[in-house]
Amino acid sequence: MGSRRFSRYSWGVLAYTVLVIAWGAFVRASGSGAGCGEHWPLCNGVVVPRSPGLETIVELSHRLTSGLTLIAVAIMVIWAFRKFPKGHALRQGSVLTGIFLVLEAAVGAGLVLAALVKDNASILRAVVISAHLLNTFLLVGSMTYVAWYATRGRSSRFRVGIRGWQVPTVLVGLVLFMIVGSSGAIVALGDTLFPTATLTEGLAQDFSPTAHFLIRLRIVHPILAMLTSAYWLVVSTLLRNLSPNKTVVRLSTMAAGAVVFQVLLGCVNLVLLAPTWIQLAHLIVADLTWVILMILSLEVLHPEEN
Repeated sequence: MGSRRFSRYSWGVLAYTVLVIAWGAFVRASGSGAGCGEHWPLCNGVVVPRSPGLETIVELSHRLTSGLTLIAVAIMVIWAFRKFPKGHALRQGSVLTGIFLVLEAAVGAGLVLAALVKDNASILRAVVISAHLLNTFLLVGSMTYVAWYATRGRSSRFRVGIRGWQVPTVLVGLVLFMIVGSSGAIVALGDTLFPTATLTEGLAQDFSPTAHFLIRLRIVHPILAMLTSAYWLVVSTLLRNLSPNKTVVRLSTMAAGAVVFQVLLGCVNLVLLAPTWIQLAHLIVADLTWVILMILSLEVLHPEEN
């Protein structure tokens, strides 16, 4: 059986991690990614910079909060191995969380060391940022796995059950959501580096053959987002109407609501020309939507304990 204290702790770690992710997005949006120069883990070549500027404070605070995440996850892994027996689901999930968190830190360090920050508008930066968000989704997903299984008191390790159309349907949906998120990271980078004064000007740039590739890619994200949202609305409706599991029915309703709200927030982001506060809200809601979709998928993919 799961531990109630462990469950509360794992949900707390997940909530804190989402806030750290949002702060990382603020670092990018505010152009503070080079606040510590091309140094990592040191900041401008020292442990504690003297008389730091605002960019340095923003970047350093993100590193410190990220470091606290590493400590929190390390505690979770140790706790899981001390509390639960060999082969337990929470051991599996905690280890996965630790692996994805180390990868997250490594990619973040690579961005700094390779100077893929601030005004860098290269293809390499776009690719790395996209991969960074993919790993972020995997990290949040593994944390959700731990928190949900601890709450449900599950002990058997995760295995995909066989249940007709449901299994491939939710797996495809998760992959689509991650692709949309990665394209959103590229769009957010383009909005930061190439801001526009009006919506008309932005649309004209999107279709200009001479525009920077980050600008021309902006049109891809809303198209993918609308298609993926429609996909999940259909899937959630089918699950809500056909599943005998009451938990799946409730989660399907929550998933549909979260997807619709995320689309509306994306529209507001587009109309207001992507101000920083909307970008952060859009990212946080995306993470929360991902958590709901992950829980729904876990209930569908691991049916033997439903």
